[in-house]
Amino acid sequence: LRVAELVGRVRGGEAKEVVLALPATVDGQTTAHYIAERLAGSGVEITSLARGVPVGGELDWLDDGTIIQALRQRRPA
Repeated sequence: LRVAELVGRVRGGEAKEVVLALPATVDGQTTAHYIAERLAGSGVEITSLARGVPVGGELDWLDDGTIIQALRQRRPA
């Protein structure tokens, strides 16, 4: 994963934001948490890609976890 290199680049002032684009799996979320912890205190904004209902997605086919994520990340219309 080259996390040490990422931390070095961030701490060296090469970045203003790190976007974590990892799968919505237990492994992906664990990795995102680990990277965020390693970058804590660096002064860089740590964000992740939104998850939830895809554009044009049918609600009938979505699992509970996807709907929960979409509700947590909702925004004003």
